Amino acid sequence: MKNYVRLACLLIVIFTISGCGPNQQEKLMQSFIDSRLEQIKQLSKESAIAYWNATTTGDEQEYEKYSDRELKLRQIFSNSDDFNQLKEWKESGVIKEPLLARQLELLYMGYLENQLDTLLLQQIVELETACEKKFNDFRGTINGKPVTSNDIEEILKSGKGEKERKDAWLASKQVGPEVAGDLINLIKIRNNAAKQLGFDNYHTMSLTTSEQSAAELDAILNELYELTNAPFAALKAELDSILAAGYGISPADLMPWHYHDPFFQETPLVYNLDLDAYYADKDVVELARLFYQGIGLPVETILEKSDLYERDKKNPHAYCIDIDREGDVRALCNVKNNERWMETMLHELGHGIYDKYQDPATPWLLRTPAHTFTTEAIAMFFGRLSRTGAWMQEMLGLTDEQRQEIDQVSGKYMQLKQLIFARWAMVMYFFEKELYANPDQDLNTLWWNMVEKYQFVKRPVDRTEPDWAAKIHFTIAPCYYHNYLLGELFASQLHHTLVGKVLKLDPAMDVSYVNQGAAGDYIKKMVFEPGSKYRWDKMITLATGEPLTAKYFVQDFIR
Repeated sequence: MKNYVRLACLLIVIFTISGCGPNQQEKLMQSFIDSRLEQIKQLSKESAIAYWNATTTGDEQEYEKYSDRELKLRQIFSNSDDFNQLKEWKESGVIKEPLLARQLELLYMGYLENQLDTLLLQQIVELETACEKKFNDFRGTINGKPVTSNDIEEILKSGKGEKERKDAWLASKQVGPEVAGDLINLIKIRNNAAKQLGFDNYHTMSLTTSEQSAAELDAILNELYELTNAPFAALKAELDSILAAGYGISPADLMPWHYHDPFFQETPLVYNLDLDAYYADKDVVELARLFYQGIGLPVETILEKSDLYERDKKNPHAYCIDIDREGDVRALCNVKNNERWMETMLHELGHGIYDKYQDPATPWLLRTPAHTFTTEAIAMFFGRLSRTGAWMQEMLGLTDEQRQEIDQVSGKYMQLKQLIFARWAMVMYFFEKELYANPDQDLNTLWWNMVEKYQFVKRPVDRTEPDWAAKIHFTIAPCYYHNYLLGELFASQLHHTLVGKVLKLDPAMDVSYVNQGAAGDYIKKMVFEPGSKYRWDKMITLATGEPLTAKYFVQDFIR
């Protein structure tokens, strides 16, 4: 996951020095920027460091420090006089200089979402932090024994006993009741805040201030729903037959705990090919380092400051964080030498290089990804390689026979992986949209209705627990999950651009990208260095020659 998204969303409104033209209003805006920059840069850095310290140690004081700094940052952007001045500049159209005008667009959106009374703002920050701390500290139990996320996933991957699997799945959901009450309260407070600013709810406000709309997202996801329905049904029927045979049950008896992760968002390893075996005696961190070095985007400075292995009280998940937009980029992981963590290392370092290789001459505000989903796209683009036969052969030194064994099933794996994820992303997007529309409805039933519709997974009999609340993204990354799916679309589009236009290869080839410096150079120049000088749609058009489209994702994975 991209590093702690609430701060990233906040910081996209932070501004910097840029050249000012002859327009007097531009000079006034430049002065406005200059008078606030250093305080905001210092507070944002302190907040990022506190977040890092809190999630790597579980230290209560660091969480409090993080909450304090984030609140102070939000208070700066809650100044109504400043907002009115920005609104006047925006509506008058007097700011013409392109970089200054772009900063005004982002700055206005950032101030808009923070025009709240101080008490409400404080309630949001404190409750968000409290919910996240519960996730960070909580450990599910099996037979009274605490277990980690890695423990649960290992059981769901390889456990054969019905009780063993069900107990692990239930353990993954035990955090739900612990956070659900606070989370619903937080959603209501977020909605109240959005309504104060003229929006019908927080979901609508969040999309608007991130330069998206529910209408365009509904159109994209509904189109993909129709396109993926038949292929997903066919592949899942095949998957269910294989899983059921392995458990000695009928496909009709499969339940959520029979899949290989707690939410059925990842691909079960069922096609008689254990990809983990290829990584078991390898160092996945070193493999990732060597790969990125080979494409001309070294990651040593990121790894030196990262926290890569699991321990008690550390955040059990993974993220990447840009501390200061001046080169201090770090990743938090809980690495094991298996395929999942190979993918995760490539993924998180994909985020990392997007941040690390921003153009230092770009204004500080604009020294960020064009959008949250474009950094997800880069992370996913590289993460896909961990299951690609061509990449595995070159990076792991496999024989042609081993490569052929992988290729026999890797295509189906990749197709299944993308279809499973696309359908899971639909659950997250449409559930969250309804969650903010009416947080008082029967959310537990709504959740399982969505799961059955989009994932074809049966709800457990008489299950009434808040299983939806066990997904951390509702707490730390509200109204964000759809960006992962948009990221997959852009990743496919970028892949076709690189293979066909940059490397001059057949787009149907299984390209490894190993030691392909031209690909790294192109991504750096066309995606990283522009930062957020342009809206995401313009950047994608400039980088690939056409607007964002689902056609390449469909070509790659819907056959």
